[in-house]
Amino acid sequence: MASNAHIPSHRKPRSRARNLAVRAGVAGGVLGTLALTAGSASAVGEEAADSAAGTTTAQLPVITGDIATTSERTATSLENSAAQYELEAAQQAAAKKAAEHAADEAEKKAKAEERRRAEEARRAAAAQAAEERASRSSERTALAAAPASGTVGELVSFLRGQVGKAYVMGASGPSSYDCSGLVQTAFGQIGVSLPRVSQSQSTAGTQVSVSALQPGDILYWGGAGSAHHVAVYVGGGQYIDAANPEKGVVVQNVSDWPPDGATRVL
Repeated sequence: MASNAHIPSHRKPRSRARNLAVRAGVAGGVLGTLALTAGSASAVGEEAADSAAGTTTAQLPVITGDIATTSERTATSLENSAAQYELEAAQQAAAKKAAEHAADEAEKKAKAEERRRAEEARRAAAAQAAEERASRSSERTALAAAPASGTVGELVSFLRGQVGKAYVMGASGPSSYDCSGLVQTAFGQIGVSLPRVSQSQSTAGTQVSVSALQPGDILYWGGAGSAHHVAVYVGGGQYIDAANPEKGVVVQNVSDWPPDGATRVL
């Protein structure tokens, strides 16, 4: 009995060993399957990642090329705009400079024309003055060369005979006179020819001082050559003239209205 009881105790371990082997085999198979599946999945994942990376890498040059082209176009546009701006600025500056030059030239021409006209006016005035001087000189020469047929007394006598006659502008006698008409007519009585107007009479003969007057001297008021009134000195501090419409021909005192100058033709 004792031996029979020992036999069952040896069979039980064998059964457990088989079970362990089976279990180990199953576990190994499962683990192998899992490893195989994991390996496959890993390979597939790597292939997908490689494929995505390849796609991304292939696309990057295209995007970069577009950006570079756009940048070049923008830079070219900016350069063109800057060049156009510089061209317009240069054109405006040239136009402004041309306008300023034209204005300067016009001003120079205007000034030159003004100087030319002034010079012409000066030459004309000088020529006229020279002509007038020559005319007065010839008149004085003629007066000096013409001998007087009468005397100062005859001149004074004629003048006194005209006192009381009327003053009329432009008249030369015999019933009325103006100032230069009386002087011309009086000297004509003794053979001395004088110009008709007071301006020319004031330059006839030789200029003398009003402090050294002699009978027969011509007195004038105003400047020599521009006198506005004339008379004849008759001695004794008096002169006879055709004064104005109110007085007519009168005898007046030199001290009452002193003359500006005197000239001597006798």
